[in-house]
Amino acid sequence: MFNMLSYKVQKKLILIVFLTLPIVLLCTFSLYPALNLIYLSFTSWDGIDSVKHWIGWGNYKEVFQNPQIFKVFPHHLAYLVVGIVQNIVALYFAVLLNTKFRGRRFFRLMLFLPYILNGVAVAFMFGYVFDTTNGSLNYLLQFLGLEKEPVSWLGGKTLVNYSLASIGLWRFMGFNMVIYLGALQSIPEDIYEAATLDGANRFQTFMQITLPNMLKIIEVNLFLTVNGALSVFDLPFVLTQGGPAGASTTYVMKTLETAFQFNNYGLASAMSVVLLLAIVIVLSTQSFVLNRKEN
Repeated sequence: MFNMLSYKVQKKLILIVFLTLPIVLLCTFSLYPALNLIYLSFTSWDGIDSVKHWIGWGNYKEVFQNPQIFKVFPHHLAYLVVGIVQNIVALYFAVLLNTKFRGRRFFRLMLFLPYILNGVAVAFMFGYVFDTTNGSLNYLLQFLGLEKEPVSWLGGKTLVNYSLASIGLWRFMGFNMVIYLGALQSIPEDIYEAATLDGANRFQTFMQITLPNMLKIIEVNLFLTVNGALSVFDLPFVLTQGGPAGASTTYVMKTLETAFQFNNYGLASAMSVVLLLAIVIVLSTQSFVLNRKEN
């Protein structure tokens, strides 16, 4: 019976069959929860009562008027700064490991390996590294004569966020490197050969050929970096629980605290929507600036 249908009808049926399941999954696990989250942000709900009281824009007013909520955003600056450094280091290693030398596959694997590790396991591991009394980092620095007294990497308000962000650099740099490496390998070798014949050195080749051909990939990695910097949760939650004195509390931690500790799911939903809008605004600005420079 299927063979009796015309080619156009068969093509439409195949498209409908193959698209139905992904669309159903997308609506079930993404679209419906997102719409329900927006609805909850306009209500007052403790997570238990079957009745959700509609309060309009009350939760959003609380988000923007409560200084305790927005004061955690400066804590994310350390993650953004270290994330940019992470992309520069990843690009450097990608260019380096794209050349032909013995053992490059081994070095690629070693740099990518931290990304595979579980985030909680990584946090516990670096808890021993940054320990003030018996930490391996303080021991190494004292052994090399670079410090006289042990440094409280996770106990000081100045260093705690940069210490936590440095763990993200170690963990995610290999992932960004692999993305950059794939972009480098997609650039035709003929262009580099022509540049070499024209007398271009390595720096000129990188600035005039490599970098322009990787702008879109750099934009993708910056998108992931900004998104990760604004939504960081696992490292400060496991290592510092937001301390010392709330110096490492992130916006997501504040949101979960509002929902599960204070049972204010309506306000927590509004905070989640605000975070989503903030990410959209930042990434839209980033995309506009990069596309403008490219044009």
